[in-house]
Amino acid sequence: MKSVWVAIAVAFVFGSCARQDWIDRTLVTVDVTGVWEGRFTRTGGQAGAGPGIGGDIVFVLQQRGAKVTGVMKFSGASSTGSSSEVRIEGTVSGDTFSFHEVTGPATRGEFQVNGEEMVGSMSRLTTQTATLRRQQ
Repeated sequence: MKSVWVAIAVAFVFGSCARQDWIDRTLVTVDVTGVWEGRFTRTGGQAGAGPGIGGDIVFVLQQRGAKVTGVMKFSGASSTGSSSEVRIEGTVSGDTFSFHEVTGPATRGEFQVNGEEMVGSMSRLTTQTATLRRQQ
């Protein structure tokens, strides 16, 4: 009976030492910190905002472990050519960067990172695809 309690105590000690941060860091294989610039193209959405319309997009990102914070700036998203900037936060898992807008509409996106390029899609009021390159 004493050995059972010892085994439970050992399992508890090792279980309490395992931190989520350690697990997150081991799953991160890419670093997205920096300025990423590219173009987006609408693939669907609201009436009057049809496919093929697009514009410029910039991510300014800071990564700490698996967590990412930053801003997304885009222009040409509407017929007026106006620009917008929204705060985003997200995570990196393997080579995938996923994010959402901190406030405002439910902007969400997921990008596959390959070296100095990321390709993916996002949705806000419309669905868009984008390719971005890290700037030096």
